[in-house]
Amino acid sequence: MTSVYRALPKAELHLHLEGSIEPETLRELDPELTLEEIAERYRYEDFRGFIESYKWVLGRLRRPEDYALAARRLLARLAQENVGYAEITLSAGVILARDQKVGPILEAVSGEAAQSPVEVRWVLDAVRQFGSEEAMRVAEAAAEYAGLGVAAFGIGGDESLGPVEWFDEVFAFARRAGLHLTVHAGETVGPESVWGALRLGAERIGHGIRAIENPALVAYLRDHRIPLEICISSNVATGAVASLKAHPVRALYEAGVPIVLGADDPAMFHTTLSHEYELAAHEFGFTEDELRGIAENGFRYAFVGGFQ
Repeated sequence: MTSVYRALPKAELHLHLEGSIEPETLRELDPELTLEEIAERYRYEDFRGFIESYKWVLGRLRRPEDYALAARRLLARLAQENVGYAEITLSAGVILARDQKVGPILEAVSGEAAQSPVEVRWVLDAVRQFGSEEAMRVAEAAAEYAGLGVAAFGIGGDESLGPVEWFDEVFAFARRAGLHLTVHAGETVGPESVWGALRLGAERIGHGIRAIENPALVAYLRDHRIPLEICISSNVATGAVASLKAHPVRALYEAGVPIVLGADDPAMFHTTLSHEYELAAHEFGFTEDELRGIAENGFRYAFVGGFQ
């Protein structure tokens, strides 16, 4: 049935470039790696285990050309999935922390995007646990490189180690610079994390599944039409939900919260965007009409309009 969902015109709004790198591409980047080693690294018991593996993958991206290869492979897969528009997150906080330059990397990946049928915008992501000063460096880079297709600034990483209250000034700067704002929140920490993201001015919430625990928050998201970027396979793999059956995607949808589906880190979670639609249909009873509406949300809530 995945072919049915592959044919559906889609936008991908929650997608990390670094987490999209398939084992074969990793071996192109580092021929000494074995498929067995990669498979072991792409297996996790909890969110912190995933973060360690994510850092390991990032260690294989040493040059702008490496990022370009990752983008080229990802964009080819998105085109095969009939994804017409994608907002791809780049871990700029890690790039800067490693004393790499954001500009040459953005030029490299934007060059690949220019050759793809997929319309691409970039989200520069800061790492919560690195603190506010490092996050400001990312926000400043996002503002500087808006001409290379950067549409938004966001924060990710470990919610428990980087509370949103650290980032008031950073988000105020990003807003003044004309950037859109997104926050990973309510993934591994409860509703208070989502409330904090909203106070920062987040226009979309990455994950946000723990919002289901607070009826007032659910009502706020519904009434203010603030979408959640739901990544089912990701949440199961990292232990953010206890099991697939326990995922609140259906409850959030029925409560009227706008949702979009995303693959998050597709290679690392062994999924695709089309597979996320298949899971929604087969495991949670979403109808074809409902899934078409969710696919339309991907275009409706994009940070750049005109691609619906």
